[in-house]
Amino acid sequence: MKDQQAFAEVNGTHLYYEIAGSGHPLVLLHGFTFDTRMWDEQFKAFARNYQVIRYDRRGSGKSAVPTEESYSGIEDLKALLEHLRIDGAYLVGQSAGGAVAIDFALTYPEATRALVLVDSGLGGYSWSQEPVGESIRTTARESGVEAAKTQWLAKPLFASAQEKPAVATRLAQIISDYSGWHLVNSDPERALDPPAAQRLHEISVPTLIIVGEHDLPDAHMIADTLEQILSAHKVVLPSVGHMSNMEDSAQFNEVVLNFLAST
Repeated sequence: MKDQQAFAEVNGTHLYYEIAGSGHPLVLLHGFTFDTRMWDEQFKAFARNYQVIRYDRRGSGKSAVPTEESYSGIEDLKALLEHLRIDGAYLVGQSAGGAVAIDFALTYPEATRALVLVDSGLGGYSWSQEPVGESIRTTARESGVEAAKTQWLAKPLFASAQEKPAVATRLAQIISDYSGWHLVNSDPERALDPPAAQRLHEISVPTLIIVGEHDLPDAHMIADTLEQILSAHKVVLPSVGHMSNMEDSAQFNEVVLNFLAST
């Protein structure tokens, strides 16, 4: 398929997406406050073997922000795949994007061919500390979105990435461009009920868990839970943190491509 950059008018919104390569479809799902650009080092590399789709979820990148009407990120992904006439795909999700991938696999198991969960979130997980991102919402409402973005970049979540100048620059640019919508609005996104944490035993597709060595303890706890319940293969990438795919793309790409080649 010819490389594409376009908008899909689906579910009452418009979602920006890009496609490259040919072969089995592979979808890249970005994390909270990020967009398609966080996958720059994977997009073309994976397209040598697969038809790679990356898109901006609602409120991020070039996609529309949510309205007051309820919506589902799971249904947005399903509608995008249907728009592209794709009936099944490998899903690679980082952080909040990993949580979306898990929820999608539970809702549409027939459309999920494999999961790669990267420093993943998990719906219904009980955090040992304040959930990541909660304090910046308070800052955004009290001091403005720009102050919240500055606070966000200074979080321990990104400490490892900030030690790598090129990665730190890219993180700062992507977050600077983020709409900030989720920080100052009540998001009407419908959550999976019951949440994924109570239903992981339902997932049976091949699954790879990747977590950065220096990611937060809760990220490692989630990775351990996913590994045990899904009987998944887990890889701890050394010398990287929460943004493992950006911090060491060569190592990350090798691990993912080897896994997908074996499925």
